Amino acid sequence: MISASVNENTDSPFAIDFTPNGPIVNDQPFAWDLVRINESTFHILLNNRSFTAELIDMDATAKTVKLSVNSHLYTVQLKDRFDLLLEQMGMSAAATAKVNDIKAPMPGLIVGINVQPGDAVKKGDAVLILEAMKMENLIKAAGDGVIRTIRVAKGDRVEKNQVLIEF
Repeated sequence: MISASVNENTDSPFAIDFTPNGPIVNDQPFAWDLVRINESTFHILLNNRSFTAELIDMDATAKTVKLSVNSHLYTVQLKDRFDLLLEQMGMSAAATAKVNDIKAPMPGLIVGINVQPGDAVKKGDAVLILEAMKMENLIKAAGDGVIRTIRVAKGDRVEKNQVLIEF
C-alpha cells in the first residue's frame, strides 16, 4: 500500500495498492492505458480522456515526484507502508526533527570529506564518504543546516554511532 498526496494536499491522500489485476486507487480499480513515449514522457488514456505526462524530477530520498500533466505541474509526495506505519505509531515527526549531527551508521574508514566548517548544506547533499565492508557509502545530510564542526579527518577509523559532523 502506498499513500500519495498531490501538491502538499495531505488532507485527502490517495491510497494506492498494486495487484496482479492492476492498480487500485481508493478501493476502486484504476483502468487506464499507459504508453511510454520516451524516457520521461508518457501518454495516458483514462475515462476516455487523453493526457500527456512528463516526469520533471524524481527525488527517491524525499519520495517526491514532479510531473507535468497536460502542462499543469504537480508535486506528488509518496509514503510507502513503512512511512505509514511510522505515522500510525506517532513517529513521523521524528523524521522531520531538526538534525544536530551526523553519526556513523556503521564502523568504517573515512575516505573523503566533501564539506568544511561554515558550509551551508541542504537535505540530501553528500557530506562525506565512509568505506565499510569494502564498499564506499555516501553519507548525506538528513536536513538543511550549516556545518559547525567536523570531528573526523580523512583516513580516520570510526565506530558505529560516532558523531562525524555537527550542525
